[in-house]
Amino acid sequence: MQRVDDEFLALPLRSLADAALSAARAAGASHADLRVHRLLTQSIRLRDGRVQAVSDSSLLGLAVRVIVDGTWGFASNAELSAEIAATTARTAVQVAKTLRPLNRERVELAPEPVYDDVSWVSPYEIDPFAVPTPDKVALLTEYSGRLSASDGVDHTSASVLIVKEQTFYADSAGSSVTQQRVRLHPDLEAITVDQSSGVFETMRTLAPPVGRGWEYLTDGVWDWSTELARIPEWLAEKVKAPTVEPGPTDLVIDPSNLWLTIHESIGHATEYDRAIGYESAYAGTSFATPDKLGTLRYGTPIMNVTADRTETHGLASVGYDDDGVAGQRWDLVKDGILVGYQLDRVFAPRLGLPRSNGCSYADSPHHVPIQRMANVSLQPGADDIGTDELISRVANGIYIVGDKSWSIDMQRYNFQFTGQRFFRIRNGQLAGQLRDVAYQATTTDFWGSMEALGGPSTWRLGGAFNCGKAQPGQVAAVSHGCPSVLLRGVNILNTRTEAGQ
Repeated sequence: MQRVDDEFLALPLRSLADAALSAARAAGASHADLRVHRLLTQSIRLRDGRVQAVSDSSLLGLAVRVIVDGTWGFASNAELSAEIAATTARTAVQVAKTLRPLNRERVELAPEPVYDDVSWVSPYEIDPFAVPTPDKVALLTEYSGRLSASDGVDHTSASVLIVKEQTFYADSAGSSVTQQRVRLHPDLEAITVDQSSGVFETMRTLAPPVGRGWEYLTDGVWDWSTELARIPEWLAEKVKAPTVEPGPTDLVIDPSNLWLTIHESIGHATEYDRAIGYESAYAGTSFATPDKLGTLRYGTPIMNVTADRTETHGLASVGYDDDGVAGQRWDLVKDGILVGYQLDRVFAPRLGLPRSNGCSYADSPHHVPIQRMANVSLQPGADDIGTDELISRVANGIYIVGDKSWSIDMQRYNFQFTGQRFFRIRNGQLAGQLRDVAYQATTTDFWGSMEALGGPSTWRLGGAFNCGKAQPGQVAAVSHGCPSVLLRGVNILNTRTEAGQ
């Protein structure tokens, strides 16, 4: 059982909280919270089996938020001392008082139970920061060598990004929470180049970023041996594959591709701040506005989507969010109907809810917490239908595996997505690969074309390290689970001819 590192616990966390919260109350704050935030990051990159970069970084600081007369104030500092914590709290109060004349929406926090001296650590077996860097480089070199040893592979790249995030939260209501999360993102890619034309093709592993430790790269969690052995043959076939014929097409989509469509068309669209226009200046709003809650048909009746801050190994999983709210799971889409949003303690009362569902997060001690995405997942069907069975129901279609590029409009409604591999389906069987494939739809048309879901055995977690939001920009990691799905009559574009127009 992992525990929070002694090095973080040795920081003067309690004295910082006492100083900051006492100073905030004395200065007139009705609510105050302190967050001590430490981020450890390591990035290793190889090109053609040779190390290109190894970088280690750390970030440590404290942040204080206050509410004064219904207005937020925020301040942070990189120095950890009781005196600095108190000064930072008084600065946050002054910020709130300065902003009060400009505030048109009084801040009211949804109630939350007090959590006194609790701790949470994400589940992992091997702390990646305890593994010597040469050992990590050696493993990536070995994996890269397996790809480069195959005929037709001209170049390889290999990388891993590792993060350990530690936080201590305390508020004026009496909560105090210590947490530690570990996550990593491995990536291996093979590249082939047609020397005569200069055209190249790539294919990479489908292993998603996860909330796990170094065991993810070394044991049976992911079948690295099989995938690394097959990528060169898949790549060789892709190079020679015919181009796709555009038009309405039946699709079977693998979880390794569908997670990204969920992220863009459901995850972002059901962020409440986005739905009421708070993100219009940066990454867009949402077509799924609150007036449609309970009535908008998002997709077919088999569509059930949950948001979850407790998903095992999920990148957005926490014990408690940066508002001091315990992690939860709830419905966003039920039987195809929009029924929920992702919220923090400020937005919950505005939607008429008695409690936040725990979606507050800041990526740095020097950024204010904002509403961020939970692990948003499409639930599998009750019957354990396999991917092969879904494919067997298609007379003429495409099976799509792996994510690649994407595009979606500012309301999360019109989109197109590509992928890593596209297999032609003929009479219920896979019949070789295709090239230049993208699928295009509106969100409701796409999910409204979903005829069948794979069962629990096909359900997988995908995800991303780099979901961006807010100004100044913040980055969050998030996972999305889903089964394989069968959709009818989705519009297919030929990316080669589209690019030539």
